[in-house]
Amino acid sequence: MTADVPVRPAGLQLLNRERAILEFNYRVLAQARREDVPLLERLRYVCIVSSNLDEFFEVRFGDYLEASRLPGGGVSARDLADVATAAHALIDQQYALFNEELMPALEREGIVVLSHAERNEEQRRWVDQFFQRQVRPLLVPVGLDPAHPFPQVANKSLNFIVKLGGKDAFGRANSIAIVKVPRVLPRVIRLPDAITHGRQAFVLLSSVIRAHLEELFPGRSVEAFSQFRVTRDSDLAVDEQDVTNLRQALRTSLSTRHFGQAIRLEVVSSCPPELSEFLLHQFGLPEAALYRANGPVNLVRLNQLIDQADAPHLRFEPYEPSWPAALPRTMPILERLKQGDVLLHHPFESFEPVVQFLREAVHDPDVLAIKQTIYRTGTESVLMDLLLEAARRGKEVMAVVELKARFDEEANINWAEQLEAVGAQVVYGIVGLKTHAKLLLVTRRETGARGPVLRRYAHLSTGNYNPRTARLYTDIGYLTADAELTADADTVFQQLASLTRVRTPRHLQLAPFTLHKQMVRHVDQVAEAAAAGLPARIVLRVNALTDVPMIEALVRAAQHGADVDLVVRGACMLPPGVPGWTDRIRVRSVVGRFLEHSRVAYFRWGEGEDDEVLYLSSADWMSRNMFRRIEIAWPVRDARLRQRIIDECLVPYLHDAKDAWTLMPDGHYERLQTDGPSAQQALMERYRAAL
Repeated sequence: MTADVPVRPAGLQLLNRERAILEFNYRVLAQARREDVPLLERLRYVCIVSSNLDEFFEVRFGDYLEASRLPGGGVSARDLADVATAAHALIDQQYALFNEELMPALEREGIVVLSHAERNEEQRRWVDQFFQRQVRPLLVPVGLDPAHPFPQVANKSLNFIVKLGGKDAFGRANSIAIVKVPRVLPRVIRLPDAITHGRQAFVLLSSVIRAHLEELFPGRSVEAFSQFRVTRDSDLAVDEQDVTNLRQALRTSLSTRHFGQAIRLEVVSSCPPELSEFLLHQFGLPEAALYRANGPVNLVRLNQLIDQADAPHLRFEPYEPSWPAALPRTMPILERLKQGDVLLHHPFESFEPVVQFLREAVHDPDVLAIKQTIYRTGTESVLMDLLLEAARRGKEVMAVVELKARFDEEANINWAEQLEAVGAQVVYGIVGLKTHAKLLLVTRRETGARGPVLRRYAHLSTGNYNPRTARLYTDIGYLTADAELTADADTVFQQLASLTRVRTPRHLQLAPFTLHKQMVRHVDQVAEAAAAGLPARIVLRVNALTDVPMIEALVRAAQHGADVDLVVRGACMLPPGVPGWTDRIRVRSVVGRFLEHSRVAYFRWGEGEDDEVLYLSSADWMSRNMFRRIEIAWPVRDARLRQRIIDECLVPYLHDAKDAWTLMPDGHYERLQTDGPSAQQALMERYRAAL
């Protein structure tokens, strides 16, 4: 599919995707600087940046590095160096903020992380007892020699490298040892209140082990040491064309994921050069892959401190999603849908109606079949439990399980096996394509004017079937009994199961078949209207914009006079405001309390009521979504609901002056630092008032 990608327009230099991803993380880190954000939430944003960077190195940077090594890979040595430099700068800023602002501020609030030097005698005795009882029995130091080669070090695991003086028990002077820290141990330990003198005091596991390193090597001196952590390429290498059982092949590959190619090495800033050079050599990494951390090498683990700290005033005020006013609690959801479609705006509105929709279907004796796509549901899922119950009750259950949902493979394999065990039909989508579409379809036998009829009900969504993330991500859910739209949904399931050609859906746009073409067609429609002097407008809200043909279409529309507003949370390769090219294009990013995840596309190409269309979608405007995934987009044909989406999902974000950033032509973002409105805050207040 990508062979037909046009050449980038001469004169318009697109922005680097990897730099754009790092720019997003700069915006997340900026949340940790905001004094109007509660202190523990500021620390959480620091943790989020670390988590995002882990995935960046595990997934994105590994591919980028590989492309730089291939002739014609499109990545030069300079490109690679620029991205690495930006990553180093981001991490340096992250640790400076952590050490110079957040930790002193927490200490002023009575929350402290005590190093060994800061612990008093009573606290040291407690830590020593903890080490002897809970930690020491699980540690197995490995002294290196020809019979004890450098051990396998798992991806993102905590380890120590130690340089020893003296000789070992056999009279040899092997000087390097490795201590692997088991993942079962907590990384942040809260000290008992009785010994903290009115403060909430914590110690890091790395500090506990560091204070007892000498004990692990009796008779020898510890001359130097450092924590270290290696990040590895974590893409699962499975040739889907050459396996007979994808599930079994993936389960086998999962066991080796933690030992992929090394990409990044983290050590503490005090690590002696001889030890860091030794580690770089062991992992086959260049000097540029070394990251010196001025603090704990894994800030993600400080989420454990946030969870354990007793300080409600340092967290966001709890927000309870409201029950949708369009769904009377006294009326079954299936009955309500006969009256019209229902829109769910998460996390401002509860995800519980989706669960209730499925629960009603499971317990309704007239429901004959349930079909659902499964992408990221988590290891514990009430929705999956309901599907299992439906199969046990004898209903026809079809689950399209995406086994290659990155980092959720094991959970999805387990759900697939459980569903098969109770008789559900489980398929794994299409070889070579990830099933990213979010669909739930219910078929019910009902009484019609001429006797029994089968009627379909559906839920379509921009986000995952995961109640936990539905409280943290902004997404749109759509409940419908529309005969045409539900028939389209059924067509998608038929194709995923049978692999045969089916009729083209009438309203649902499906990737990799029609979605890309339809979106480009609408953009060109707007361009033609602009050229004719008619009202022409595009408003797009997505997580990422990196597909070159779509970018080119947007540029054409702007050059013809269309107004283009893009709300792109993460990576955007389209540079706005370039004279002669993108003068009429504006790009902004909103980073707030919730993770922006909704995908909305609005097009207007005239003055009439029929000269506009609005789509909701599971897909970002990226080549992988359009050509290497099963994705859906559907038009909102109900004028009332369409206006509600415009009023809640587009207009507030175009006027956000508190959480919004504006993309500059050179790729950097400027924050709109005003006392103006916050889109997320306004929506929270609107739905609170509806309770």
